[in-house]
Amino acid sequence: MADAKTVAAPSSPPGKTGARGNPWLVLLAVSLGVIMVMLDGTVVGIANPVIQADLGATLAELQWVTSGYLLALAVFLITAGKLGDLFGHKRVFLIGVGGFALVSVGIGFSAELADVVPGVSPAGMLIGLRVLQGLFGALLQPAALALLREAFPGDRLKQAMGAWGAIIGLSSAAGPIVGGVLVENVSWESVFFINAPVGVIALIMGALLIEKSPIKVLNKIDWGGVVLLSGAMFALVWSIIKAPEWGWGDSTTLTFLGMFAVLTAAFVFWQSRAKQPLVPLSLFANASISIGTVLMMMVAFAMFGAMFFLGFFFQGTHGLTPLEAGIRMLPMSAGMIVASPLAGILLGKLGPRLTMAAGLLVTSGAMFLMSQLTMDATFLETSIPFVVLAFGMSPVFVGATEIIVGNAPEGLTGVAGGLQQSAMQVGGALGTAILGAVMAGQISAKLPGYLGPAAQSIPPDQLAQLEAAASFGGLPPGTPEQIAQIVGPAAKSAFMDGMHLAFLVSTGIALLTAVLALFVKAGRKTEDVPVHVG
Repeated sequence: MADAKTVAAPSSPPGKTGARGNPWLVLLAVSLGVIMVMLDGTVVGIANPVIQADLGATLAELQWVTSGYLLALAVFLITAGKLGDLFGHKRVFLIGVGGFALVSVGIGFSAELADVVPGVSPAGMLIGLRVLQGLFGALLQPAALALLREAFPGDRLKQAMGAWGAIIGLSSAAGPIVGGVLVENVSWESVFFINAPVGVIALIMGALLIEKSPIKVLNKIDWGGVVLLSGAMFALVWSIIKAPEWGWGDSTTLTFLGMFAVLTAAFVFWQSRAKQPLVPLSLFANASISIGTVLMMMVAFAMFGAMFFLGFFFQGTHGLTPLEAGIRMLPMSAGMIVASPLAGILLGKLGPRLTMAAGLLVTSGAMFLMSQLTMDATFLETSIPFVVLAFGMSPVFVGATEIIVGNAPEGLTGVAGGLQQSAMQVGGALGTAILGAVMAGQISAKLPGYLGPAAQSIPPDQLAQLEAAASFGGLPPGTPEQIAQIVGPAAKSAFMDGMHLAFLVSTGIALLTAVLALFVKAGRKTEDVPVHVG
């Protein structure tokens, strides 16, 4: 056992020799699978402006390239975690890795595939494949966390979470640079093709290095719970994604939100009666798991919701190339490499309450600094808040993950991993939709003022198109040069006002979440958590 000054790598289980089952090699194998997902998330943000121009996608279609993926993840994550508990996390992880890589190749050929499917546009094919990619991503992510729990028992999980965060941070740091190089010098399709070799390596390493996971005898699966939970998640995410288009007070939006409330109540009632529930309600008897889930959702709301606009800020408003935009975002991702291991150490020494609350205060400070960025911000001016954000977010992500997965009973680690990831995706989808609506409203309010008297001569439908394009930091494709010189500065100024407001809202969310973190208690030992098994 390591003392307070020394951290020793855990050895392989007694009686085992060779590489198979070595905890650190298992960590490397599962990290490679998740690296695909992280690379995908960061490179798509860089590629979005080029995808829009190449496929002739509308702004709504471009948003669905991201939202469809998040929707599939959010709906299927907890179910995927349960499948790992039932069929074995290794098996589900490998299926997720292989499927994710294969669909990524299909996305690269989405234009060609659309030609052979009647009535489907290239953008529509891309969106459909992104949804399928999200389903496979949902399979591998909770399984990866459960495999880490099995490889690093007890207090050693904190070590693994710190190393895990550093590896994920490295892949996030590489994503913008790799994406920028590929988009600028090859094509946007190549950012998806890159998943193929990573997936093959992850499959080989996973098959050779990961021990077969213990599984339950499948005598009954809670299909009622699967249907109710998936329906509730779909209704929630669909309503928040579509609300900016329908209107938050529209009857359709309110109907879907009502469906979410009804289905959630039905799901809770069903889980209390099911013999083998999908999500045992007793899991939430541990306060740390419950609060950790809320923390993960809220911090993802603030981060992913606000960060969604940075790619468009750099390439649209700032006028940078994809590679230059990737370089601008590098300090934040690189900071995660340093911050994540330090977060693991601080969590071990100070506990989750102080560490996570302090991290969220730092996060709020970084968000406030971002709300002060100017249109011509220098590399240094954007790097400072990005680095601060990395050191603020790392304790929260590492701490919330360890709280949720580390306190889960052995037989429910897959469910806990799915819960953690689902909270993150739902929070990100909520943040993207709600902050997007806040930003769009601010642009609509400010743009006419920046246009001045010229706004009176612009037809309403063209003004609406201009407002929509301004939400992505630029002007509609094909705008004549003489018009662009007149309305371009106004659109960019309105975008900056909207982005500033989005970051200010994120600042407030981070502050409120810091207060919530003060109620986190030290997690009880796994064996102390009551589990309902029927």
